[in-house]
Amino acid sequence: MEALRRRIETQVMSLTGLALGQLDLESPKGDPGLFGPHSISWQVHGDFPSMLVGGIGALMLQLLHPLALAGVWDHSNFREDLLGRLRRTSQFISGTTFGSTRDAEWLLDKVRTIHLQVTGTAPDGTPYAASDPDLLTWVHVAEVSSFLAAHLRYRDPHLSRADQDAYYTEIALIAERLGARDVPRSCQQVEDYLQRMRPSLQCSSRSLEVVGILLKAPAPSRLAEPVGKLMLQAGIDLLPDWAQAMLGLQQGPLQRRMVRLGLQRTAPILRWAMQDGSAHRARRRMGIE
Repeated sequence: MEALRRRIETQVMSLTGLALGQLDLESPKGDPGLFGPHSISWQVHGDFPSMLVGGIGALMLQLLHPLALAGVWDHSNFREDLLGRLRRTSQFISGTTFGSTRDAEWLLDKVRTIHLQVTGTAPDGTPYAASDPDLLTWVHVAEVSSFLAAHLRYRDPHLSRADQDAYYTEIALIAERLGARDVPRSCQQVEDYLQRMRPSLQCSSRSLEVVGILLKAPAPSRLAEPVGKLMLQAGIDLLPDWAQAMLGLQQGPLQRRMVRLGLQRTAPILRWAMQDGSAHRARRRMGIE
């Protein structure tokens, strides 16, 4: 049984930022980082299955913003290295959440520097820059609203509205440190923001191409293939109905029920297997595991 657990854990860890080997989340001892073990951000970001589903949904949602899509299209090597992109994004999220203060600051500085190099012009002639405060807010809200939605669906459906608001308030720090402005800090503010953004969102042939690459991405092994497909469908299911419709990815009621049931049965196995993830290492740093 232990051999099976380790095999699953090894495959799962290969998808995460830990595979890059750049962060020591167990040092220095006692450093709480930007949030600390009692934060709601540690709670939400500490569940690997829901974070993976949320990350998939977030990426698809982000692609509906023409300028965010243009930045990915022009400057990302997602076609050749989708796994690398997943690892780097995972490293940033886990490192800024669970890392030491030093490592979190290093990641923030690194991403701010990269953003300064990501500039260009969208197909309609509109200039874009990854450092644009409004674009940073969009990317942030698409991510954290998806993470929270996945947490509510697959980890803790009883998380109070007050705690949900606290999560948005806490995690706004990351977006603001990157340069975002007017960052929504509550459930209501996030809902209002997404409604305001809808008229400026669109699904283009580029959006569909990136989604197609994501849906056809190879699993790390044959064993992981059915789980990977389930995670992708769960990410689609997490999208707002209007976003699913824009991407042409609508799911029927039966498919949704099967996806949710499948993930509810798979998630506990992944949680059992993951005993050395970012959250575990951070708790050891704080002397609580």
